[in-house]
Amino acid sequence: MARRKLTHEGTLLLDSEGLSKLLVDDARTVAMVAEARRRGMDVVICALALIEAVRARTDRRRLAWVLSGLRVAPVGEEEAKAASALLLRTGLHGHKYAIDAAVAELAMRQQRPVALLTSDLDDMGKLCEDHVRLIAV
Repeated sequence: MARRKLTHEGTLLLDSEGLSKLLVDDARTVAMVAEARRRGMDVVICALALIEAVRARTDRRRLAWVLSGLRVAPVGEEEAKAASALLLRTGLHGHKYAIDAAVAELAMRQQRPVALLTSDLDDMGKLCEDHVRLIAV
């Protein structure tokens, strides 16, 4: 019997709110991540999203378990420069939108189609334009 070749079917990216919802077992978010995995999508978060998502009350074991099932994308110099350029292009200020810009920059360089679970449709819409499908969480 021949093995079926796995194909990459796009990317599901979670911003900090998407990660927060996953950490508390939000049924809708868990279902969307499960469906993405079933479809062969890569499930990704930006490493900087951890800064916003993790709180003092976050269960560290749960966090470790959730992160073990995600690809955590680092932010290095090149990614930071691209996010900074994105902020300049959109006229948004780095102090307030730095992490959003890093998430948007990551989203735009992922395997398409890309869907982003976010609570910030307005700002992420400005940053991602029409390159990424935004899904409210």
